[in-house]
Amino acid sequence: MQRSSFNVLPASCRQIHTQLLPARCRQHISALLGIFLIAFTAQARINVTSLPGRDSVQLTIYNSVDLTLVKETRTLTFKKGSNRLGFSWANTLIDPTSVEFRPLQKADQIEVLDVRFPPRVTNTLEWNINSEVAGEVEVEIRYFTSGIAWAADYVCEANATENQMTFAGNVRVTNRSGEDYPDAQIRLMVGVVRLVERISELAQRETTINLGDPSKNKPGNFNRDNGRWAQMRGLDDLAKKAEESKSVVKEAIGEYFLYTVEGRDTIANGWSKRLPSFKAAEVPITSYYKYEKERYGAAVIRFYKFKNDKDSKLGTEPLPDGSVMAFRSVTKDNLYNFVGRTAVKYIPVDEEVEMQLGNDAEVRIEPKLMDWKKVDIAFNKSGNVDGSTTQATWEIKLQNSKSIPVTVDIRRNFSGDWEITTADKFEKVDATKIKFVFQLKPGEQRTLKYTLTTRTGTNARK
Repeated sequence: MQRSSFNVLPASCRQIHTQLLPARCRQHISALLGIFLIAFTAQARINVTSLPGRDSVQLTIYNSVDLTLVKETRTLTFKKGSNRLGFSWANTLIDPTSVEFRPLQKADQIEVLDVRFPPRVTNTLEWNINSEVAGEVEVEIRYFTSGIAWAADYVCEANATENQMTFAGNVRVTNRSGEDYPDAQIRLMVGVVRLVERISELAQRETTINLGDPSKNKPGNFNRDNGRWAQMRGLDDLAKKAEESKSVVKEAIGEYFLYTVEGRDTIANGWSKRLPSFKAAEVPITSYYKYEKERYGAAVIRFYKFKNDKDSKLGTEPLPDGSVMAFRSVTKDNLYNFVGRTAVKYIPVDEEVEMQLGNDAEVRIEPKLMDWKKVDIAFNKSGNVDGSTTQATWEIKLQNSKSIPVTVDIRRNFSGDWEITTADKFEKVDATKIKFVFQLKPGEQRTLKYTLTTRTGTNARK
């Protein structure tokens, strides 16, 4: 009705400047023009093909930044000549400035002429593609998204004698990107990535693109000079190299190692999924206890120590940062007691690691000052004390109430000019610290004794 009304207006009225028309007539024409433009836009997009479902999807998730590289393959049916393809990222955290399209087949016969953002259609771009062939072609679409993260966690199950453990690693993938990724291959990248811009910010940015004249592009578009496309390709190339060599790949932008999770999993938006990574049995461990008042107070801290190498049935890959839950077998039918929880930093291949597992009340270390005296007091000409020597005698009681032998590491810190006298063997760690190491049998008690001599002032040795 409105479009018909527009056509029957007198020619003289249509030629008059709109400012000279009555307000009612101007409103009528504006409404008709709006309808005409919407109809034109809809008609212009009739030939736009929506993307079909994914044939496959691969997620490469970086743990140092909020960044995931998504690679999708889809099968498209092209006609000869011009083809228009639409891609939408509404309600997701996809970075539209990173979206890239490329044919995996017949690449020399298919060309992307330009990329457009349609007017009045938000969060959508269109590829204008020229094809010299007709038929089905497999294509790849890749882009960055934020909102997908992963973290590692480990479970340590020590045997009753605490000299071996079963060590299992898992990864937890959380998806808050706004997009479901069914039947996805998951790759996890360890390493530091330094981004020019945050992906989550780019996902919200309004973008304009001009492939014909890159100098007209605004910040946030495909052809920025900040190297985002080159960076994306570089990260993907590093992932491929790491996957092929199964080793750490070092480049100027960081150090990386790739973990590929076996099989495929559906990572739905809003879900968190725990995936198994590895499991190794009979991993040798050393259980020992540390006492150092300056670091741990009066507590005796339990540690499990192991090495990430092939002799320990590990060593095929570095282990990323993560949390560890440790248990110990206490019965013949493998009933486990909780030992403690800790966090571990990135563990390279062939590196030894200590897992600090908290206080153990069954191992007690109690120092006691038995005697203290000051000797060899020196005075200056004014009668003031110019130097002195003190002698402190200590006894440290050690008790192992466990049913297994334990190793204890006792560290003592001193200052000034000092020396120690003892019948027990000790090691000088540095200029201010010594350590005693003892093996205690099940139920064993023993006493460590030493005398500390400290000299000050003129008594101090030069």
